[in-house]
Order: sequence, then C-alpha cells, then structure tokens
Amino acid sequence: MTDIEVLRLFRESGALLEGHFRLSSGLHSPGYLQCALVLQHPERAAALGRGIADASRAWGATVVLSPAMGGIVIGQEVGRALGVRAIFAERTDGTLSLRRGFSLAPGDRVLIVEDVLTTGTSTRETIDVAVAAGATVVGAASIMDRSGGRHGLDVPFAGLCPMVLPTHSPESCPLCASGLPVTKPGSRA
Repeated sequence: MTDIEVLRLFRESGALLEGHFRLSSGLHSPGYLQCALVLQHPERAAALGRGIADASRAWGATVVLSPAMGGIVIGQEVGRALGVRAIFAERTDGTLSLRRGFSLAPGDRVLIVEDVLTTGTSTRETIDVAVAAGATVVGAASIMDRSGGRHGLDVPFAGLCPMVLPTHSPESCPLCASGLPVTKPGSRA
C-alpha cells in the first residue's frame, strides 16, 4: 500500500481534519488524523492492516500489541493479516499495562502497532509493557507517521504514510496566539 493510497482512504473517509487540535502528545497542530473515521469501514481497516503486515512480515512477529484506544482496531487487522494473535495494553492510573487476561511470555516476538505516531511516546510505553513481560519487541509500525523520522525508537519502524503536519508547544502555538479554540479529539487524556 502506497502513501498515496493511504491518503486517499483518509480523504474519502473525512479523516484528515483541519483546525486547532491538542494531540495526545500535548502538542498543538492545525491538522489531525482521525483514524477512527477510516477504520470504521472494515474493508479499509483490512487494507491498512495488510499494508502494515506486508511492511513488517520479515520481522517474524508472533503477537501484535497495541496501545488502547487508537491502536486496537488496526492492531487486530495487522494480527489477522499476519495470522497471529492481537492484544492491547490499556491505561490504569495513567500507566499502560496488560489487563483482561492478556499476557506475553519470553518466547513472544512482539510487533507494536499504533494508528498514528507523532512523538513515539505511546509506542515507547507499549514497548516497555512488552519488555517488562519478558517478550522480545521485533519492531513497531503505524498507519501514519507524523514524526518526520524523529520518533527515536530503538526498534525497526514501518509507517505506511509519512505526513508532516506542523506541531507546536502550547506556549509557542500561533493558533493559540490568534485565539482559535483548541479541540482535543484523541483518546489519551
């Protein structure tokens, strides 16, 4: 799947939003990628999952681990395409952990799957969950890569679509300075 195909799916789904947004990272941006609008369509979710699976298949993952909430649907689709189980970590008191009876073992080769990667914080936290369980993290992947190559991950990374959307700290945000109200559409509080 090419980045042009990914962007087409986002545009057709109305998932590329413009305005003033506070991202999960805390940064502000004039653009937001609302992956849920794309992933609500099973055929589009499956196509994106196959794209990530194709980009990461050589890493030999035996399980997909995603951060809740945004990574759950795409993680499931990547797991389906790879033929491996797909689990997720969720926040309890601000910390990601495995719940609902999910577990990882030392023999597991884990692929971390996220919907959008901006700073890499959620991905790194999810990597930490896998490592704490004794598993080996073979790589990380996302549909959209907003990091501009600056994610700083210590594992191989595959992003289906690199997209540079400007980000600003709240203190230096020109949208805040202009008085434009900020919207928080993401899943992390």
